[in-house]
Amino acid sequence: MIETVLAFIQGIVGQLKWSLTWVNIVEILIIASTLFLFYQRFIKNTSSEKLVKGLFILIFMWIMSEVLTLINLSILGLFFKGLVTVIALSLIVIFQPELRRFLGYLGQPGFIGKTLFSKNHHAANDTEVDIIKEIIEAIKYLTKTKTGALIVFNKGLSNGVYSDVGTRIDAIISTELILTIFHPNTPLHDGAMVIENNKIQSAGVLLPLTEDPKLSWKYGTRHRAAIGMSEVSEAACLVVSEETGDVSICMDGLLKKYEDLKTLKEDLESILGIKKVTEEADIKHRNLLDVLRWK
Repeated sequence: MIETVLAFIQGIVGQLKWSLTWVNIVEILIIASTLFLFYQRFIKNTSSEKLVKGLFILIFMWIMSEVLTLINLSILGLFFKGLVTVIALSLIVIFQPELRRFLGYLGQPGFIGKTLFSKNHHAANDTEVDIIKEIIEAIKYLTKTKTGALIVFNKGLSNGVYSDVGTRIDAIISTELILTIFHPNTPLHDGAMVIENNKIQSAGVLLPLTEDPKLSWKYGTRHRAAIGMSEVSEAACLVVSEETGDVSICMDGLLKKYEDLKTLKEDLESILGIKKVTEEADIKHRNLLDVLRWK
């Protein structure tokens, strides 16, 4: 049995060695470069990275089914092959909304230019305005007037499939602009505002709602959208409640309510990368997440 498998592998390797030419090497390099660029641009540091790992497991299962069939374990081979087929078809159904958004992103004008030549301009050193101060001043007014708001801090997630379906703004962060966007009489106040690379990239963005059946009824659409976004990405979502004026930040599907603006300011500095998180603060944050998960 083992000899049969080894002979099968040696046959494949020998065939590849016999037919491999410089043209094949160039083709392999082109494919590898394309896949690497796609991974860096759309998959790395996102929830889709777990999906890619799952696809590799499916490929491994398919190879195993071929090997099992080769060594006359045809029933096990057919079982694994059928399982891979069912799971692959299920993924298309489960991730249908994401695939639809992704195909819409591919169809946008200038997609190739944005993918290949766009650069991330991190303005940590040459920022002309105090970003945190502008955000805090806006939140202070929003909480005082009980104006609902939802802000997504996109930490380089390549989540353009979400932000690009809203209204593109690409503007410098300012208190006045934030308040204008979330003013109840404006068309964009119901959606989320996306902040990325220290700029307001989009507004009026529709986010995926959480499907957690255990979530309390007291949370409205904004809170459910914040939790849903944090469940499918590494984004941090800030929510201002329209009913109470309370401020919360959601990360990893967990909501943290803030009683004072000082703590909020410190966490925002860490989220935006303006101030590095100390080891002690990082331990506190992880302990808090552990306690929330235990509850």
